[in-house]
Amino acid sequence: MEGEAAHHLGRVLRAQTGQLYELSNGERVWLGRIESVSRDRVQFALVEELPAVHPGVDATLLLAVVKFDAFEWALEKATELGVSTIVPLAAERSEKALLAAAAKRTERWKKILVEAAQQSRRVRVPVLGELIRAEGAFSSYKDGLRVMFSERASASPLRKVLQGQRAARVTLAIGPEGGWTDSEFSAAESSGFLEASLGRLILRTETAVVAALASLNYALDGE
Repeated sequence: MEGEAAHHLGRVLRAQTGQLYELSNGERVWLGRIESVSRDRVQFALVEELPAVHPGVDATLLLAVVKFDAFEWALEKATELGVSTIVPLAAERSEKALLAAAAKRTERWKKILVEAAQQSRRVRVPVLGELIRAEGAFSSYKDGLRVMFSERASASPLRKVLQGQRAARVTLAIGPEGGWTDSEFSAAESSGFLEASLGRLILRTETAVVAALASLNYALDGE
């Protein structure tokens, strides 16, 4: 291990020769024993291969950009809950100043995903997509179960939408504070998204992320 990760392990975590760590290349996992530690390099000896646990559902989260503290909290929790891909959305009701500043946050967001994946002992770090307009994102996802969360009274309960589903690939769309616009609802519907509700209470975007993914895992993961 070299570079920033090695520096963090050696200098911040004060790793010592002989300590054991789990190592992953994104597909497989090994138990590694530290053989040597220097300023920017940690050398391991592979002891044995460990079982690699992958999420039972390939979940993509289309997440509208909201205030960065809430958005980054949502990134962390979505990673812990097993999403494979997160795509930031420029929704019509997203704050324009936040959208303009989003590109400068990309590296920070990737770091949050890495750290959350390590903390939750995930084999693979989620992919962070590029910022895209909501309508464009809806039309880009054609496979599997697609769900758009909504506060409208006409939306079906998520429980009903997931009932009987066996989809291995799921795309979830969660909007900004203030909700989706009529044109976004139309674009999602024309792309095959099902409108679903998380209950009668109005949730903040980051709360909806946790509620939606926890419900999805309960209903479809099977583990």
